[in-house]
Amino acid sequence: MEARPVPPDVRSASPHERIHALARDDKWYLGGLDGVAWAPPFPKWLHRPGFWDPVHLLQREVGPGFSVALLDGRGMEIRLRGGPCVTSGGNAREPQPSAWNWHPGRLTARWSAPLSTEQGHHRVMEERRVRPGGILESSWSLPAALAGGHLVGFTAQPADAVSGLTRLERGVGWIRSVPDRTGRPMTVRMALRGPSTPAWSQVIRSEGLAVPEWGHSPFAEVSAPPDPLALAADADDGRPGWTWIAVAFFIGSEGRVPLRLQLQPQLGEPAALASPRPSPDTEWASFFAGFPAFCCGDPHLDRYFDYRVYGLGLNRIEGHWGHVRHPAIAEGPEYFHVPITYSAQCHMMEMRWRAGGREAWGSLLNFIDNRKPDGSFHGRLYPDHLEGTDFYHANWGDALLAVEDMHPDSVALVRCYEGLSRYARWVDAARDPEQSGMFTVVNHFETGQEYMSRYMAVDDKADVGGWRPRLRLKGIDISVYAHQLFRALAVLAGRLGRTGDASEWRALRDRCATAITERMWCPEARLFTDVDGRTLKRTGVKAAVGFYPMLAGLADGRRLDAMLDHLEDPSTFGTPFPLPSSSVDDPRFSAEGIWRGKRRNCPWNGRVWPMTTSHVIEGLLREWRRGNTRAGELAADMLACFVRMMFTDGDPGRPNCFEHYNPYAGRACHFRGIDDYQHSWVLDLLARAFAGLHVDSRGVEVRPLPHAQPHVSMGPVNARGRALYVALDEDRATLTVDGERYSGPRGEPLIVAWDDVAPTETLP
Repeated sequence: MEARPVPPDVRSASPHERIHALARDDKWYLGGLDGVAWAPPFPKWLHRPGFWDPVHLLQREVGPGFSVALLDGRGMEIRLRGGPCVTSGGNAREPQPSAWNWHPGRLTARWSAPLSTEQGHHRVMEERRVRPGGILESSWSLPAALAGGHLVGFTAQPADAVSGLTRLERGVGWIRSVPDRTGRPMTVRMALRGPSTPAWSQVIRSEGLAVPEWGHSPFAEVSAPPDPLALAADADDGRPGWTWIAVAFFIGSEGRVPLRLQLQPQLGEPAALASPRPSPDTEWASFFAGFPAFCCGDPHLDRYFDYRVYGLGLNRIEGHWGHVRHPAIAEGPEYFHVPITYSAQCHMMEMRWRAGGREAWGSLLNFIDNRKPDGSFHGRLYPDHLEGTDFYHANWGDALLAVEDMHPDSVALVRCYEGLSRYARWVDAARDPEQSGMFTVVNHFETGQEYMSRYMAVDDKADVGGWRPRLRLKGIDISVYAHQLFRALAVLAGRLGRTGDASEWRALRDRCATAITERMWCPEARLFTDVDGRTLKRTGVKAAVGFYPMLAGLADGRRLDAMLDHLEDPSTFGTPFPLPSSSVDDPRFSAEGIWRGKRRNCPWNGRVWPMTTSHVIEGLLREWRRGNTRAGELAADMLACFVRMMFTDGDPGRPNCFEHYNPYAGRACHFRGIDDYQHSWVLDLLARAFAGLHVDSRGVEVRPLPHAQPHVSMGPVNARGRALYVALDEDRATLTVDGERYSGPRGEPLIVAWDDVAPTETLP
């Protein structure tokens, strides 16, 4: 049957249009798509030009950055006006109209430059970008009336951390020692330079404060010296202070002057500062072009799909950072800006939707390459050391199968199979020495979910022990993770022809499944719960992780009905915004995140965490694909509500992604300041649930959840070297594979096998 044409929405949406559609006036985060991000959570100096608030090289904070001053022909400052208004806390929330515009890759500020009474005010535009290669760029468009003056980039660096000051062709370079949160230093080569040979430059050491106000800098009272880098031998007396650096450029008639602060970490052999790489506009357009466009007509769902692409780009890491050898995604900004095992599973699910899947594979390969001698993984990867990395559990099995299904890579698959085999044997030996089929949590941090009653049920001091192993809790979440890992390894062993391995993994999978179904289902709670590792008795504590067995299909019809009842029951998990991490009737439940009388940064005793909500919606989606209609209806409702929660004040123009939210008000933890936190897989869920596209090694299936969106289109999706488009209308579904169209009733699965142009049977 001839298919209806795919709606033009996604085919005509260019990457630049998608990027510009995200424009807003209340955001400032910028990233170079390579591990360098300028995303200060509570910036103090947005109202000043440039980048004075700190930048992050992966997890290391480098600040101050630099600011910019405009001087007239006499060397007097022209005080710029009309930047963003800021609150007393320094957080830009109410920029002046037309003065502030952000979209991925660029932040534009429009200033007014008052000259003489006769000359009046002139409009000045500044564009801020973080360019690939660790470059913070402040580029200025200046009117002809300012010709003859100077644009000056200036910074203040901690004097005791700066060495090797050098005159460069277009500016000044130096070496900076940058500590991480533990105090471990890393050497960073830095340079402040512009488009040409500077008109003058100065270096002055100073006591006092370092603020981005030209009038408070030592340069405001000092003329340019004959030798701009000459420092007196006794200038440094060992007392705390700052090394101030200024580089000035003549303003000509063309009026465009880009200033750049470049930062390059010295990992291994010393390296010279590289030349600037391509423009971030080009880089960001290329990044967006790798993802399909999505359109359903709902402004929240449509905007969030592309906002998620932006969040992944902000946190993208290029594979040249020491131990981080493969491109991957960081968990979030600030000290989260490194690969972390708990969130890597999410990044694999999301980044498989980008053509090529490099970051999806890299998110696992980085941990494989750096695994510990016993086979376990570091919880975090730092570029220059692997100390104090801790440990987190993760659902590696499902993530690996998902990536392999869309982007098969025989070399990467063998490496991941071998690395995960060692990891699985470590999990079995170290976390289930009793061979119970259930796996032990030893502290409340390693699950990624601290401050919950589930730990207190086996140790009333579980929340004060830090990372030390003190618990013997057989966790329902990590037992499901283990089951899915054994299952995936059995599948992959078969594909790789390792039949002996396959039988081993199937035996471990089956033992785990038996333990979960027979020992971890709690009839009183009507939910799966943890088990006390000392007594092997169920704790009975209801938590969101109790729904995770849906991922593995381990809940029979009666039990599944009970679990679905919980999701609709406002007295347990049926809150207005899905899904509280702990049940509402938990004695320690707090929608506001209060634990022992204190609001916590990362409380799991009732807040909505996108991580767990993604797991539960994923479980519902899988149960629906196994034939449970009620699960599908719940999944569609929860996903739509979940996405709408992640918009500040419900405004479709202000999407966000914070760590956790209030389950009743839907309010994010703005007090944490950590937005764009990639701890979930929303883009992936929208693609499979609302567009209905499912890909595996045998073919493609279009089977959307029963949702209320009459028209949905998505594409192009790059999967296994094929280009796919999906279009849904009220009663038909259309799939296009490399230009070949297939169509069928929307309410029935539409299946195309890779080796057969005709639909076949439903994919399991």
